Amino acid sequence: MKRRTLPALLLPLTLLLAACGGATSANSAGDTDGKGSVTLNVGDQKGGYEAILRASGELDDLDYRVRWSTFTSGPPMLEAVSAGAVDIGGVGNTPPVFAAGSDSDIVVVGANHGSSAGEAIIVPKDSPLRKPAQLRGKSIAVAQGSSAHFQLVASLEAAGLSIKDVKLNYLQPADALAAFSRGKVDAWAIWDPYTSQVLRAGTARVLTTGEGVVNGLGFQVASPASLKDRRKSKAMGDLLVRLERAQKWVFEHPEEWAKVWSKETGIPYDVAVDAVKRTYGTRVPVAIDDAVIASEQKIADTFAELKLIPRRFDFADYVDTRFNRDLPASSTAPRSYGKASS
Repeated sequence: MKRRTLPALLLPLTLLLAACGGATSANSAGDTDGKGSVTLNVGDQKGGYEAILRASGELDDLDYRVRWSTFTSGPPMLEAVSAGAVDIGGVGNTPPVFAAGSDSDIVVVGANHGSSAGEAIIVPKDSPLRKPAQLRGKSIAVAQGSSAHFQLVASLEAAGLSIKDVKLNYLQPADALAAFSRGKVDAWAIWDPYTSQVLRAGTARVLTTGEGVVNGLGFQVASPASLKDRRKSKAMGDLLVRLERAQKWVFEHPEEWAKVWSKETGIPYDVAVDAVKRTYGTRVPVAIDDAVIASEQKIADTFAELKLIPRRFDFADYVDTRFNRDLPASSTAPRSYGKASS
């Protein structure tokens, strides 16, 4: 019964998360009232920045306007940033690499760091597989270009394997779940809230997670043209400060945020709570420093070597540190703060 109902439960989640690769549609989500004449076009995902900012009260008393555009994932959002249709938007650690590798017109202006426990390779509950090294020769579902893609590559490497040692099935989450549930693949590389949802269903278990093998970073990415506009640049700086405060609110009110998130996205409340505590309750804004750049460069070099991006490039060429402020260094930032860390 669970295997028949899981795909329906997963459908709302296909609208989520900058970390994932996938569909390319976007739609205008309207304006946030403000006093100023500047309009900041912000790329978002269902249950993302707008929901967090609104729930925490951080959309009050703006002196600029915000026009939200909702995307299904990070890659199409960065296409809009590159085209100048979006001024700034949030994505995971891998979409900026694919965008920069395609010579897109983007600039990374903000970063956050958190747990990678929600990035996991899962197997059926009754699978004989007990450790990553046993994946040799096995079939694995993964979304190409997603953070899970790099987590899979890194986890295989840590186990002494490469992607040449396994059979990759490039599938988006809904199709991957169907294949996984029907036994068409031996394992599935995913991210939260998919991880929390499948584990809650009781049909799978974690073989390994991204902890210790991936960087746990997420980014805010802006349009170069928007950064050259003094008023828009000022508004972006203010928005980043508000996002930092909103994230602290999430840490201090994990259950309250889970209720809002559940309502916004259709995710069951218990799944939302698990995902907040496992992943989203650990996010801390950090400075874009040398360690961040070096970590992303490793991802870029890896995908270039695998010929999954068109060219090699220096990640530092796509970074602007003007909004670092007094944010902690990525290597010294706490893993979380507030009540969610308890």
